[in-house]
Amino acid sequence: MKPLFVLIGTFILSIVIIKLATHRIDYQLSGRIAMSSMLLFTAIGHFTFTKGMAAMVPDFLPLKSEIVLITGVIEILFAVGLLVPSYKLLTGWVLIAFFILILPANIKASIEHINYQTGELNGNGLSYLWFRIPLQVIFIIWVYVSVVRQ
Repeated sequence: MKPLFVLIGTFILSIVIIKLATHRIDYQLSGRIAMSSMLLFTAIGHFTFTKGMAAMVPDFLPLKSEIVLITGVIEILFAVGLLVPSYKLLTGWVLIAFFILILPANIKASIEHINYQTGELNGNGLSYLWFRIPLQVIFIIWVYVSVVRQ
């Protein structure tokens, strides 16, 4: 829920600031700024809640903590790439693939009631998927509309 608030809040703030600075509204730039902010916000979780997020990584993958830390760095790189004009299109497509690839970790966390902050088995459970899956779809559409579709 927090990433959605960061995304929407930053989007609105970006629209206002860009309008005041340029006297025009640039929804795509505001969308990229908002997605970058959301990615930076979620990347912090990879470094703060590494143990809990490692529990979400599918069992067949080794080096779970390292995967969590690497994906945190990747999210930071995505945040930067969305704001660099020559990299935004490639970043957008790879980010869409990334959002699809991380969905199994969220499904695993829901099925096993994993709390992503602590790694304990007291998370929200399957009801979380009713929010998380549509949220992933929103993120994918957001990137497509604000980055890929030009």
